[in-house]
Amino acid sequence: MPESAVPPTPPVPLTALLARENLALRQIAGPSDPGTVVHWVHTSEMADPYPYLLGGELLLTAGVHIPEAAGSGTYFDDYVSRIVAAGGAALGFGVAPVHDTVPRALVAACERYGLPLLEVPPQTTFSGVARAVWQLMAQARLSELRRVTEAQQSLASAASRPDPVPSVLRQLAQRLGGWAVLYGPEGAEITGSGREPGDEARAALARLAEVVRPDRPAPAAGAASPTSSASRAHSSGPGPGEPAAARSRSAHRPGPASPAGPQPTDPGRPAPTSATDTTAGLHLAAYALGAGHGFVLGVAAPGRAPGDHTIASVAAVLLSLLTGEQHSGTGAARSSALVRLLLGAAPEDVAPLLGGGRRWVVVHARPDGEGAPDAVAASALGAALGSALVDPAGDVVRVLVPAGRAPDPQPGWTLGVSAAVAPEDWPAADTQAARALARARATRAPLLRHGPRPALADLVPPGEAAAHARTLLAPVTAHPALPETLRTWLSLHGSWDRTAVALSVHRNTVRQRIARCAALLETDLDDPDVRMELWFALRHI
Repeated sequence: MPESAVPPTPPVPLTALLARENLALRQIAGPSDPGTVVHWVHTSEMADPYPYLLGGELLLTAGVHIPEAAGSGTYFDDYVSRIVAAGGAALGFGVAPVHDTVPRALVAACERYGLPLLEVPPQTTFSGVARAVWQLMAQARLSELRRVTEAQQSLASAASRPDPVPSVLRQLAQRLGGWAVLYGPEGAEITGSGREPGDEARAALARLAEVVRPDRPAPAAGAASPTSSASRAHSSGPGPGEPAAARSRSAHRPGPASPAGPQPTDPGRPAPTSATDTTAGLHLAAYALGAGHGFVLGVAAPGRAPGDHTIASVAAVLLSLLTGEQHSGTGAARSSALVRLLLGAAPEDVAPLLGGGRRWVVVHARPDGEGAPDAVAASALGAALGSALVDPAGDVVRVLVPAGRAPDPQPGWTLGVSAAVAPEDWPAADTQAARALARARATRAPLLRHGPRPALADLVPPGEAAAHARTLLAPVTAHPALPETLRTWLSLHGSWDRTAVALSVHRNTVRQRIARCAALLETDLDDPDVRMELWFALRHI
């Protein structure tokens, strides 16, 4: 049955219909498969109902069409085989007023062709059976909508966490009862969550991701896809799922055979936005993210319940926002700016390409907790700050933000923010942000800004101040760790513990370095005049 023929309501399991005591239906032939579902109810007294069926029906009949000599010929075999070929889900036979019992030859034919046969008692009307099916569909639809709504809320909440991408994947895996993974533009797994599938399914899901990836390489001529059966690609996303009865119809009607696995598409056509496959008992799905940047969401789940596609699509939209480029400047302009800087252009000449105005602030950020931030988390931080100019360098993320977008505290991050400067002062602003971050971590503040207020040191010409600083601090500048430790210790009013936190070293290390500074400088660091002079000098190196 084509996708467009599937009704916009969830199918009803045949077992749920049999469980309705007021109907008193009884299955007397055919397989008792809990996966058999009914998409709609149709009543017909035609000897050949095939032309009037779409697939997935519970066909109801009172046997008016059955001739008196039907039991001695092939009538019932022909009748049942045509229902099966049309994709019928089950046959319901109404007892009375035409037949007192279900014909034995019909029971035998249903057994041979694997068609569930239900006995409809005299007190149960066909319209009552149809009404029960619609009621079950309405209940299933309400349950599906409630499930999708709850999933949307939980996914949106996950996207607002400090680690938004892993949180969304974790929530999606929990909702679908499987595994969710984010593939990068080069096809590598960036991060995943949930019950990891076996190697076969994992490899099949990676291949499926290539089907939806933009600008994917054309497959080699004659190459056969090694994935398993039932693969489909959709240009606008899969529908609610093809019923098993419809697949039965296609198995009985002649047509071209389709090899298993995702099929190579025409390299001249755009890639589909989603694709599905079935491998090793798992349902696989891949969703292209964003506007062609190459990220792909992969899902492997043990089943495909109504609403799963909608839930996965919501996650795909959120991940597209979290992984997509921000429009503070086009990608081409940023590439041009980078090339010009590498070729020796001055920052003030490059800044107009970035579209942020004449003044900028530099933000240094470290995530709360252990571990270095990954590229996706850094990109999400940049998006929250309103800039795509992000540098995840080690355990610190640096972001260049237009001065008109004042950074706010971000949950899960500690931020140090520089003063607003012109592009030619970006290096100085980078130093300011680093020091502000160190102070913020030491004082456990979520965000600290470099103070733009003019200082007393501004009264001394910069050249003279720098010369004085080099002379005064010459004994300690030969040891790179000593000037930074002394600067941090002075900025934190001589606190050993907070300095240790800011520098990520042990407090005894701080004590040893400060004692070493005092010895090399031959001065008393407890003297406030000495501290003031050293602080003045440290600001100029």
